[in-house]
Amino acid sequence: MASQEVPKTCKVILADTIAKKLLAEVKETLATIQGPDPRKPTLVAFLANDDPAAGQYADWSKKTCEENDFNFDLRKVDKEDLEEAVLAANRDDAVDGILVYYPIWRSNQQQDRYIQETVALSKDVEGLCHTHLFNMYHNVRFLDPPTNQKKSILPCTPLAIVKALEHLQIYNPILAYGNRLFGKTITVINRSEVNGRPLAALLANDGATVYSVDITGVQLFTRGSGIRAPRHQVHDKEGWQLRDALPLSDVVISGVPSEDFKVPTDLIRDGAVCINFSSYRNFDGPAVKEKASIYVPSTGKVTIAVLLRNLVRLVANRQPPEGSSDAAQKARIEAFKDD
Repeated sequence: MASQEVPKTCKVILADTIAKKLLAEVKETLATIQGPDPRKPTLVAFLANDDPAAGQYADWSKKTCEENDFNFDLRKVDKEDLEEAVLAANRDDAVDGILVYYPIWRSNQQQDRYIQETVALSKDVEGLCHTHLFNMYHNVRFLDPPTNQKKSILPCTPLAIVKALEHLQIYNPILAYGNRLFGKTITVINRSEVNGRPLAALLANDGATVYSVDITGVQLFTRGSGIRAPRHQVHDKEGWQLRDALPLSDVVISGVPSEDFKVPTDLIRDGAVCINFSSYRNFDGPAVKEKASIYVPSTGKVTIAVLLRNLVRLVANRQPPEGSSDAAQKARIEAFKDD
């Protein structure tokens, strides 16, 4: 009698698979809001550093834009000239969205923050200016309450992780919107202001219990007992380390920008979902497949799909052209309505 092969317990999901679905939605939504006389949206990207990861991201962005009928204009500038270049793009009506590759001043995060605030609110495709970040942290979805016709922009990488979790059906669609992670415990390894902290806030605002881990320790993000609070709360977990959070977690998400860091596989609970958003492999691939039920080794292409999604949202937020139909205006208001 032939021996039966034991079925694999871990499903590896590639970023391409998730991104294709998002890009199809992007193209369909753009066509709906633009009507019969479309104009290619233009994304201007500024590269003022020599980071290889930023260069790769720029190459992927250019390829994805061109494949999906978007204009991509990469402008390489000296960091001392970046502010003027961004201000010029703010004034240019032909520019629909502005992207800046960070970090620029590695020794001075305040200067990077200043550039983030220099990008016009109406063109901030990354969602990194104060108004968009304030709305995200306070769980506010719109820029124009109570009219609620212009949606706020969410940071690309955190939103890409959310979309990956939706694709993996970690979100429970039976529950009310905003509560769909209720009962899930998630560890996020990275608490940067650009990626890790916003991601922890988004997940907690959707109902999850989130352990946010970095080199300074562990913080707990929740919406309170029974998710009663309207927005997340943060508490320090005194004395906690990564080893305390991992065994409790249904989902482990890591974005540590170091080739030396590896999530300790032996502490991951059996059947956990593991997602890597670092440009380095934070998980030991072969080993994690023996523990995880789902493993996503990278999310870069999902982030670029979300970048275009945010660009279409910026187009939808703009004043509609003269003579736009009621249907096109309705489509603008309802663009990506589930976010």
